Amino acid sequence: MSRRIGGIEAGGTKMVCAIGNENGELIDRMSIPTETPQKTLAAMADYFKDASIDALGIGCFGPLDLDASSKTYGYITKTPKEGWSNLDVLGFFKKELFVPVAIDTDVNAAMLGEIRKGAAVGCNSAIYITVGTGIGVGVYVNGGLLHGLVHPEAGHILLARHGSEPCECGNGEFEEGVRTSQGKSDGCKRRIFQGVCPYHTSCFEGLASGPAIEARWGKGAKELTEDEKVWELEAFYLAQAITNYILCYSPQKIVLGGGVMHVEKLFPMIREKVIDMLGGYVQHDKILKDMDHYIVPTGLGDDSGIVGAMELIR
Repeated sequence: MSRRIGGIEAGGTKMVCAIGNENGELIDRMSIPTETPQKTLAAMADYFKDASIDALGIGCFGPLDLDASSKTYGYITKTPKEGWSNLDVLGFFKKELFVPVAIDTDVNAAMLGEIRKGAAVGCNSAIYITVGTGIGVGVYVNGGLLHGLVHPEAGHILLARHGSEPCECGNGEFEEGVRTSQGKSDGCKRRIFQGVCPYHTSCFEGLASGPAIEARWGKGAKELTEDEKVWELEAFYLAQAITNYILCYSPQKIVLGGGVMHVEKLFPMIREKVIDMLGGYVQHDKILKDMDHYIVPTGLGDDSGIVGAMELIR
């Protein structure tokens, strides 16, 4: 009989649970909102108990402790998600299910899904960027997922702000003009848009996530799809971050997912801006001649994370 593999894509808004076979093919799935840990974890454990799984892979929001020698290995550490800090996610499922369990960040899991079955198949190095409620980056280098002192938090790299970033007192209206850190040069005393990240000013997530778009323009991304100035600014920040990742990680493929990336016209805008920002410094045909196949959408659609979670344990 084929083994049954469980997978969890644990997000701050919802939890996706799935059952697959040992070949990584999905058999069943369910989704529940992320509420209190007690209620949410119990519901997920019951789902997997009923399915009689043989192993479980978890791609989880973080920050996580992924040091296998640490006393808090598999814990969510300090997180702004109320009630979820210092939570032993790995230990809970091992105790409840009595099966082997593997854990990594949600974006590393999604990266693994794309490496094994998606847009990055055959690559020895790649990055996966999700742009949605937050921004996360999964990194695969030299044939393995990247870990270090903690794990990559490349969604929080600091970026240079665009010169036409709207002023906070403009109620989201796009205003041309010279900017300073204090505001417009014509006497405005309020600061230009600083981003929505509670930890950093002008970080990638704070400037380019879904909540950042809504905070800047007063509407959600879905309501702004025809507004070119919105996507020119978004593409600028995405391209700036991707340029930095190319220079740091030298990936063979860059995969973009998440709700904001459903705006398909972003892809050609990003590719063009990355080429411009690299300035001819990186000389490779993938960048110079085949950018359409270098910066790409997910090959697994919205299933990257859950497929990758099962690949973690397979």
